[in-house]
Amino acid sequence: MDLQIFFDDFLHSEGLHLLTQDLYELFDCPVMVIDVAFHVLSWYDGGDFPDRPFQGTIERGELSYEIGAVLLGENASEAQEGQFIDLPDSPYQRRFSGLYAGEVHVGYLILVDVHRQLARTDPLTFSRVEAVLAKQLMARLSRDSQLKNSDEAVLLHLLEGKFTDETMFRLQAESAGLSSFSPVRFALLNLELYKTMRHAENRLRSSIGRLFPNSRVLVFNGTLLLFFQKEPGQKKAEDFCRKNNLRMVISPRVHNLFHLPQAYLSLAEILEFLLPHIAGPFALYAEPYYGLMMFRHLSSRRDLILPAVRALGRHDRHENSLYCLTLYTYLCCHHSLQETCRQMYTHRNTILYRIRKMKEEYGIPLEDPAQHAALLMSSALELLAEDPDFLLPKTGNET
Repeated sequence: MDLQIFFDDFLHSEGLHLLTQDLYELFDCPVMVIDVAFHVLSWYDGGDFPDRPFQGTIERGELSYEIGAVLLGENASEAQEGQFIDLPDSPYQRRFSGLYAGEVHVGYLILVDVHRQLARTDPLTFSRVEAVLAKQLMARLSRDSQLKNSDEAVLLHLLEGKFTDETMFRLQAESAGLSSFSPVRFALLNLELYKTMRHAENRLRSSIGRLFPNSRVLVFNGTLLLFFQKEPGQKKAEDFCRKNNLRMVISPRVHNLFHLPQAYLSLAEILEFLLPHIAGPFALYAEPYYGLMMFRHLSSRRDLILPAVRALGRHDRHENSLYCLTLYTYLCCHHSLQETCRQMYTHRNTILYRIRKMKEEYGIPLEDPAQHAALLMSSALELLAEDPDFLLPKTGNET
């Protein structure tokens, strides 16, 4: 089919369906257009197309969480240019691209490359088609008020940093029916291990709904965000992740939804750090890891380490001793000798000897409250230089 027919139909029609049929003829492959919340807006496959993920998405009217996470994956930023992705449940590769009307992200175009020929298509053709589709989709969303009134769209725009003013966000949230949405916590779920399971059935959605009633799930940057309306509970979260082969990090309590983007970035950093450190599924609360992330960000600032603590670190390296660790543990234990001994599995006399030597030979001001924070940070940074994972809480299944 000539591309001009597609353009002519765009000028003389207001819907997406005719354009979707045109794309089927143009690219000789099944086509699907979805919005930013992964709802199916239009599709065409020329008849009976025997592909489970494609047909399952049509039946549900939206992508499954599993497929959405795979499509957006780690290279979500490439979707604007178009990327090719394989699904485990399908023999056909997908070309997945974002649809942007100006700077507004309005949806996605999915082309199922049944003949393995889309990679040879002129990129300019895709660009022109996507620009036209985005304008048509923008017109439809504006006409139907979906762009403003979709609660998923408001949350996605919030996460993308589109709201710089809290008042504007509150107005949009209220118009989208989010005024009563007040999650107590949210979690990030990594589906890397889950990918070995079937993606066409959307079984994860039913499992979430059964275990966490009234929860809400979004797919963002290739990760599932699960919002809890009630405290999830450690055991329930662990059982859920173990059964579904998932890795989950749970946020601190949510007090202001407008601050979700910052909280998301922190949680995403913690999850990214944990993935190579912990084998198998896990469900962990994020609070114990914030200190570790903070110190990791400061790890390159050795100039901030107090000179006396740097000298202590040099002694540890030369003599294979544990003075910095003793200092850090003693400060964390609020100067409790008993708790320091328990934490380090070390005899009381050994700890007392180290403390006395730190005071007398290295001038460590342990009794000065004003120096507590600087000593704690200095000893942590010194220890991180030798062992980047020394602050990693023990979970029992580290690699």
